[in-house]
Amino acid sequence: MKNNFLNSKPEPFFILGPCVLESRELALSTAGQLAEIAADLETTVFFKSSFDKANRSSKDSFRGPGLELGLKWLEEVKNSTGLSVVTDIHLPEQAAAVAEVVDVIQIPALLCRQTDLLLAAAGTGKIVNIKKGQFMAPWDMNRAVDKLVSAGHKDVWLTERGTTFGYNNLVVDFKSLPVMARTGFQVILDATHSVQLPGALGSCSGGEREYVPVLARAGMAAGFNGIFMEIHPDPERALCDGPNSWPLIQTRSLLEVLLRIRRAAYA
Repeated sequence: MKNNFLNSKPEPFFILGPCVLESRELALSTAGQLAEIAADLETTVFFKSSFDKANRSSKDSFRGPGLELGLKWLEEVKNSTGLSVVTDIHLPEQAAAVAEVVDVIQIPALLCRQTDLLLAAAGTGKIVNIKKGQFMAPWDMNRAVDKLVSAGHKDVWLTERGTTFGYNNLVVDFKSLPVMARTGFQVILDATHSVQLPGALGSCSGGEREYVPVLARAGMAAGFNGIFMEIHPDPERALCDGPNSWPLIQTRSLLEVLLRIRRAAYA
């Protein structure tokens, strides 16, 4: 997908789903409802969920079902809903197996400088979505892109997910959009991780869910190619990132608003 940031009517897409694969039933149910929303609104939705959250704050936090079972569930989601699937990898040796199932391989923000991981993802030929590290300036993401391009890879997305702002807080610099768009690749705004409060609850991260629509609306008006949001049917009971996850029941109405903003901003 070529970067269309400078086009008069950039078509947005959405990356949505629970932070982690909590169960087969939750994954299939959530993905099914997201597929219905995508069809009704005539928009593109990718389903995203992780088989393993290896960078949790506490060793006791829920991490997911693991590679083998997680990929089985993601394949079921893909086959039953028709949605394209995104998941992240933490180790180079995971890339090949994940590529057999998913459409987009995601590089976690904290690992965006890991050369071996980036090259392994590039070697699959899949789209690679690199999340910008909370510690990275947007122009420094050029180096991560260069690693993929040097391997002959040309299907890259970059995701803004907030920058460390003091302790336990993040802030979004919207200048990152045009800066990262100069790479020639798609740029996405992660509207849910950007309201995360890293480590704010001691053994886990907090979040300010009420600001998700604010960032998402701003991202649509600014011209981000896509919007990433963690979606959960019951965020208060989510096993990962509940405080910054957006409720599934409110997702359709939010997407409707976002699409109206895009049309109005780029009419």
